[in-house]
Amino acid sequence: MPRVHLSAPAGDVVVPVEIVSTRAQIERGLMYREHLPPDQGMLFLMTEEHNWPFWMHNTLIPLDIMYIASDMTIVGIVENAEPKTDVLRDVNRPSLYVLEVNGGFSAAHKIATGAKVQFEGVPKLPAKQ
Repeated sequence: MPRVHLSAPAGDVVVPVEIVSTRAQIERGLMYREHLPPDQGMLFLMTEEHNWPFWMHNTLIPLDIMYIASDMTIVGIVENAEPKTDVLRDVNRPSLYVLEVNGGFSAAHKIATGAKVQFEGVPKLPAKQ
């Protein structure tokens, strides 16, 4: 299973992730799921670096949403996004990847904006034409 390594004060936190990269997969995300195993997540491979707003429409569990720039740093985190809401959430910073984990994960592991990120077993994004 692919993994995301997040730098934290107590050392790297490793998150096994499900990868989504197609438009349909990205649009569905974690909607309709009643459970996300502890310390696991979903990694969105976006098409370009952009400010990507996310909503929680039909998402049944609270999530932390981490936005990761092309330089592999976290540029912002939306913590404990409320389930079943259509409020758009973003960090007003461009990101190339988005990592969703269970709500409270970031605080529990002291993951913060500026943290470094490394991927293991994550496919490379296709080069832009």
